Amino acid sequence: MADDDLAQIAAALVLAGGRATRLGGADKPAITVGGRSLLATVAAAAFDAGASRLVVVGPARAEMTGARVLFVRENPPGAGPVPALRAGLAHVSEPWLFLLAADLPFLTGAHLKAVQDTARESAAGALLTDGGGRPQWLVSCWRTGTVRAALGTYGGASLGGLLAPLRPEQVAIRTEPDQPPPWLDCDTSDDLAAARAFADRPEQEGTR
Repeated sequence: MADDDLAQIAAALVLAGGRATRLGGADKPAITVGGRSLLATVAAAAFDAGASRLVVVGPARAEMTGARVLFVRENPPGAGPVPALRAGLAHVSEPWLFLLAADLPFLTGAHLKAVQDTARESAAGALLTDGGGRPQWLVSCWRTGTVRAALGTYGGASLGGLLAPLRPEQVAIRTEPDQPPPWLDCDTSDDLAAARAFADRPEQEGTR
């Protein structure tokens, strides 16, 4: 395998163990939008983008099994995104890493490939920005060794505090006003209602 090919191998690390307090403690990754669970949608996007494996930090799911999927837990469960990242990263040996949230119903492999292509040209990685230019830390692609080194010296609890100093490249993806953006997550009941409204539109049938 050529070095250039080797550099393209990535695992996907999905943070799926949050408490979902703004959704009343619901099992958020299992919530369905457009007939598919949020976690299944994110997993499909990662594999479509070329991820070799999926490392999910969160409760195991009987519907997601196989050699390419590994479930792990942070200690204690629900401790936050940085402990979750530490727990998942311990199981990643691939040179590249997709870092993803588990609640993105409109994320696709094409979106992740755009982020990955930019990351390959950077020293550390790249991430998606939303319509207001805000960084989406959990739609990102990184050199695994760079993130591991940063974690080794970081004592804080903020994912942005960990990753911002790495100076990732930013990727802006334009969406039409009547189309769901890939950064639309489902933190609240209003978010979920908006996502389901988008998914139920006839023009969305071909994108799911």
